[in-house]
Amino acid sequence: MQQPAGHHLAELNLGILKYDWDDPRVQDFVNGLDRVNGAAKRSKGFVWMMDPDAMAFEQTSDQGNMGANPRMASTLSVWEDVASLEHFVWNTVHKKFYDRKAEWYDMGAVLRFAMWWVPVGHRPTMAEAMARFRHLEKHGTNVQAFGWDAVKEAQLWKTKACG
Repeated sequence: MQQPAGHHLAELNLGILKYDWDDPRVQDFVNGLDRVNGAAKRSKGFVWMMDPDAMAFEQTSDQGNMGANPRMASTLSVWEDVASLEHFVWNTVHKKFYDRKAEWYDMGAVLRFAMWWVPVGHRPTMAEAMARFRHLEKHGTNVQAFGWDAVKEAQLWKTKACG
């Protein structure tokens, strides 16, 4: 997917924790969230991230868009370009947490990820993000939503996502 002029990259990352948020088996993950989110916010090319309180509402509320799952762990963010997001995901402290995903996430539920282009200045809502994600699930890669494999310049996921 070629980045259109005047657009940034939005991403939604969804996962289901194996255990409740207060379970000691996921405390390394929980205790590291501020560190990982802080690294994102300091990263070159970072634009915006949905506020954790708003994200928690979307994840646990019957009025939210994510099915009221209390073990949902997700992020919704916007980046200047693919290279910026790719660097953050695979070359920062985020990678250390990614490498431990099997400890914390229900891998049977599969970690889920979708990207799409947004006009510069746009901040996607969770409803928009979930619609993009569901479109990707139903129709596969297209201009509405895509994964790393659809972005020619993204290469790190091929070697660093293993394990």
